[in-house]
Amino acid sequence: MHYSPAPLHIPDGFLNLIVALVFWALTALAVGLAISKTNRSLGEKQVPLMGIMAAFIFAAQMLNFPVAGGTSGHFLGGALAAIVLGPWAGILVMTAVIAVQGLLFQDGGLLAMGANIFNMGILTAVIGFGLYRGVSAARNKTLRLAAAGVGAWLSTVAAALLTALQLWISGTSSLKLVIPAMLGVHALIGLGETLVTVTALAFILQTRPDLLEFDKVAEKGGRGWILAGVLVSLAAVILSPLASANPDGLERVAGQMGFLQLGRRAPFQILPNYTLPLLGATPLSTVVAGAVGLLVVLGLVILLGSLLRRRGK
Repeated sequence: MHYSPAPLHIPDGFLNLIVALVFWALTALAVGLAISKTNRSLGEKQVPLMGIMAAFIFAAQMLNFPVAGGTSGHFLGGALAAIVLGPWAGILVMTAVIAVQGLLFQDGGLLAMGANIFNMGILTAVIGFGLYRGVSAARNKTLRLAAAGVGAWLSTVAAALLTALQLWISGTSSLKLVIPAMLGVHALIGLGETLVTVTALAFILQTRPDLLEFDKVAEKGGRGWILAGVLVSLAAVILSPLASANPDGLERVAGQMGFLQLGRRAPFQILPNYTLPLLGATPLSTVVAGAVGLLVVLGLVILLGSLLRRRGK
């Protein structure tokens, strides 16, 4: 029986070498800029908040939810991270999450990691933050939540569109077939992204609206938020064995269009497919592996934030 979440990201073999290297270069430029910008503005209390946001997004991505046609979707989180943390810190958080997923869980290829980070971490953060920033000063909470919801949905669809274009340029699939297939399923998956993003932001606006005031970055944080974030993230990891076992949007499209077999396994395995090899494919194995990943992501982002803050000083 399948207990662990299905792989979520582009594996090696779907993209040709040129496309993979181009997006590695674009990702490196964007992450380098994010590091430079974050260096200048990162507040002491924002560092743990970055860690909690990374842990939450990692855990939430383990909870695949079913959509139409025997397909599942998963939360991306780029829009939420950018809205809460700002675009540059949000990009760094998403980069850490996707890198840990690829290196620790073999979720997404090593050559394709640049494209995965760009599609799911950079593009989504830019779109989500850009739409929300336009109304962030408004007192109308409904308007702010609506902008965030639209941004979350558009970021999901945009990531799917860019993935489809990458597959086409790589010669993996026909443009006229892969675009409607990817956009059709991810338009539905985007509704789940919208629901999680809006729910999280509504809670923040109700309890800590100051977290969404971009001019007060240095004041963000609080011990209560750290504890609450850790507990919510752990709860998501504990529930991860209940995630949908249906293939996710990209895997479903690849199977239907006949290029699923092009995907190559990673040359090494640490915690493959979100399981602990010693425990096999069991619910406990998924929970333990997820807890390990959560702690790694949390520690990595807090360490990165601390180093950036010291350099900024």
